[in-house]
Order: sequence, then C-alpha cells, then structure tokens
Amino acid sequence: MTAGVRVVVGVGSSLSALAAVHRAVREARMRHAVLVPVVAWQPGDEPLRPLSELAHAARQRLDTAFEQAFGGWPDDLLLHPEVVRADPGQALVAAADRPSDLLVVGAGRPGRAASVARYCRARAGCPVLVVPAGDLLDEPDSGIAPAHCRMGLAYQD
Repeated sequence: MTAGVRVVVGVGSSLSALAAVHRAVREARMRHAVLVPVVAWQPGDEPLRPLSELAHAARQRLDTAFEQAFGGWPDDLLLHPEVVRADPGQALVAAADRPSDLLVVGAGRPGRAASVARYCRARAGCPVLVVPAGDLLDEPDSGIAPAHCRMGLAYQD
C-alpha cells in the first residue's frame, strides 16, 4: 500500500452507489491505496428506533453493499470502513480530508442522492469521481446484468 493514499467511497443500496463501490475498489487496487467505505446515518431516518439500532442497521447496510457487490469484503485491500452519524455529504467530505484522497460517489437519481454528489463536488478538498449506475451494468466482471436489477437494488441469483 502506498502511504497516505486513500480511496473514500460513499456506500448505499442504490445501483449507482453499488457502481461507486465497484469503481472505488478498482481505483484502490490500481493506486495501491487504502479503501475507506463510508456509510452515514441520521436519527431522522427512522425516528422511532433507538440510536444503537440505527447504528447497527447502518453497519449492516455497509456489509450488505459489499456482499452484493463482491460476495463479501475484498481480501486483497486494506480496508478502513466507517459508519458515521452524520449527513451523507458531510460525512464523505469529512472522511476524504486529504488532498491526496480520491472520493468516489454514486451519481444517484435527481433528489437526495444526486444532491450528495453535488455537495461533495462543491466542498471536497480532493478529487471527486461521480459514478453513474450505468457504469456497473457496463462492467464485465461485476456479475450484475440489467435483468438482475429491481427497484434500484442489485441482486444475484
């Protein structure tokens, strides 16, 4: 691993977020970088659940994203996953706090996910790579084809 080189990626359950995870893993491998997958959560997401349950659910979303994308956590990369109680855009910009970092986010659809990408592009102090969902469908080794996508989530038979 190259000292100080990190690829930070926003993790979610949308197809563009899964495409971002795939691209971030590829970038981390090419750069010999540490991969920092970040999932953010806020109490307002589900106001009636205890904070400990919300944090646990966020960690499960992180595990599920890598399970869907790769069948588990890549064992050839140094990983520093983060589960952060914060707004997604703020959490990602805070995590990618070095000029040498690369921040990878999904393009999302118009609305909240797209606003996270806009927020990161406007405020990050490092390069930001915005990945559209179509990149995942075009990636030959992703194992995900358009027929395997339903309701914005990717799954495999």
